[in-house]
Amino acid sequence: MGERDSKAQWWQKSVVYQVYPRSFQDSNHDGMGDLNGITSRLDYIKDLGVDVIWLNPVYASPGVDNGYDISDYQAINPELGSMADFERLLAKAHQLGLKIMMDLVVNHTSDQHNWFVESRKSTENAHRDYYIWRDPVDGHAPNNWGAAFSGPAWTYDEATKQYYLHLFAPEQPDLNWENSEMRQSVYDMMNWWSDRGVDGFRMDVISLISKPAGLPDGPKSEGAMYGNSGLVSNGPHVHEYLKEMNQQVMKKHDLITVGETPGVDIENALKYSNLNNDELNMVFQFEHMGLDSNTNPALGKWDSRKTNLVDLKNNLTKWQVGLYGKAWNSLYWNNHDQPRAVSRFGDDSEAYRVRSAKMLALVLHMLQGTPYIYEGEELGMTNANFNSLSDYRDLESINAYHELVDDEQLVDGDTMLAYLRFHSRDNARTPMQWSTEANGGFSDHEPWLAANPNYKEINAAAELNDDHSVLAFYKELIRLRHTLDVITDGRYEQVPGTEQNESVYAYTRTNAQQSLLVVANYTDQIIQTEVTPDSNSNLLISNYDDDRGSELRPFEAKVYSSIIG
Repeated sequence: MGERDSKAQWWQKSVVYQVYPRSFQDSNHDGMGDLNGITSRLDYIKDLGVDVIWLNPVYASPGVDNGYDISDYQAINPELGSMADFERLLAKAHQLGLKIMMDLVVNHTSDQHNWFVESRKSTENAHRDYYIWRDPVDGHAPNNWGAAFSGPAWTYDEATKQYYLHLFAPEQPDLNWENSEMRQSVYDMMNWWSDRGVDGFRMDVISLISKPAGLPDGPKSEGAMYGNSGLVSNGPHVHEYLKEMNQQVMKKHDLITVGETPGVDIENALKYSNLNNDELNMVFQFEHMGLDSNTNPALGKWDSRKTNLVDLKNNLTKWQVGLYGKAWNSLYWNNHDQPRAVSRFGDDSEAYRVRSAKMLALVLHMLQGTPYIYEGEELGMTNANFNSLSDYRDLESINAYHELVDDEQLVDGDTMLAYLRFHSRDNARTPMQWSTEANGGFSDHEPWLAANPNYKEINAAAELNDDHSVLAFYKELIRLRHTLDVITDGRYEQVPGTEQNESVYAYTRTNAQQSLLVVANYTDQIIQTEVTPDSNSNLLISNYDDDRGSELRPFEAKVYSSIIG
C-alpha cells in the first residue's frame, strides 16, 4: 500500500459495522437483544453496504462487564441464544456476502471460567500458572496498581493466601501470557472458531497481555488512591506473543484482525499492524478519544468539554502520516465504549444534528484505513442524557460516580452526572432505534437499558425513505470507498496553512490517477475559507445541496475530485 502500490488486501477496502448484541434487536421478548434478532436485521446491514460485522462478545458470561468477562470461550451466552442460533447467523451472513468478526477477550477471563476455578483451588493446581498470583508484600498488595473500573488491581484470596491480578473488575482475573501452555489453549480456541467459519477477531485490550518484569509500582498522581497501571501497555513480550499467535492462527485462515491497544504509539503501531501481516491487520488507537479528557488527572476521562479541532485534526494527521505505506489504520468516532459521535464531536441539536453527523462521517470515511460504523451511528443517534444514576447500567460509570463523588469528593453529584451524560459508555448502549414503535422497535418488553426518547424522531424506518438522511449519506460514503482506489491508497496531507485553523479541517488524498480535496466546517458558524479546489475539479459529495465555494455554512463538508494526467 501507499508508496509500494501493491494490491490492497480485502480488509483494506472493507467497511465494518459493529453490533452490540444486547442492544440491537430483541427477538424473544425479554428486553435484551439476541442472536436471532441480529439475524432478522442482516438485510438492513447488507443494504447499508458494509462488508464485515463485528459482534461484541456473545460467549458464556456472568455479565459483570457486559460479556467481557468470559466464562466459556466455546459456548454461547444463553441470554443471547444458542450455538445453533449463532450458526444460523453466520450462515445467513455468509449467504449475503457479509463476514463475521468475533470480539475476543484474552487478556483476562471471568473468575467463573473453569481455568480460574481450578487455578484458585491450590498453589499446586495445574491451572495455577494460567493466572498471575503473587504473595503479599509487607502485608499488602504486590504493587500499587489501580484497576480500570476503580479500586485496586489486586484481590486477596483467603484460601491460598495470595493475591491475583485483575486490571479490570475483581471478577476478571488476568491471564498469565508467560505460560506457554495457556497461550496454546488460546490459540486452539481461536482455531476452533476459525474452523467453524468465523472471519476474524477484534482483540480486546491486546496491548496489555505482556506485563512488565517484576510488576513495579506505577506513577501515582496527586490525590489518586492508586498508581497508574498504564505502564502495562506494550509490554516486553507482546509482539513476540502476537507473532506466535499469527503463526498458529492467522496464517492458517484468511482473517481480519484488529487489536484494541490502549497506550499504543506510532512506534508500536508500526509493529502491531505492519503491512507484512506478521501480527495484526490493524489497531484501535485512542489518542483522539482522550483529547477531551479532564485536565485534572485524578478525574481521568470524566469531563463535559468538546474536543478542540486543532488538537483533533493534528492527531488524526499524525496517524495518517505515521502509518502511511508501513502499517494500517482503523478509523472510528465511536463504539460500545465511547459516547455518541454526534453528541461528542458534532452538534446533536435539532438544528444541526443531521448536518454535523454527515460532516463527521465524511471527514472520517475519506481517511486512509478501515472505517468502523457503530450501530446507530449511521442514523445520527445521540447520547442518552440520563438524569439519574439509577438509569445507568455501566459498571465503569457507576463505580466512577461513587469513587469521585462519595469516596474522594472530587466533584459534586450534579457535576458528575453531567460528565456521565457526556462520556458514559451507556450512551452508546441504548437500544437501536428502528422505528416509532415502543422502545424504538427494539423490544416490546422493558429493555435492559432504557431507550433514548428521541427514537420517535430518529429511527431507521424514517431514514430508509429519506434520500437526504444520515443513513443515505453513509451509504454513499461506503459506495465511494468501494469504488475509488484513492480512498484506499492515496497519500494524505493536511492543506498547508490550515493546520492551526480552529474552524476548518481540510486535507487531500492523492494517488497517481486522482486527487481528492476534503473540506469541513467544524462549527455552527458561516466561515470564509481560502481553501478552494482546482479549476478542473468536480464536486464529488457534500452534505448541502449546492456549493458556495469558499463560503462554508454550519457543519458543511464536501469533497472535490480531480483526475491526474
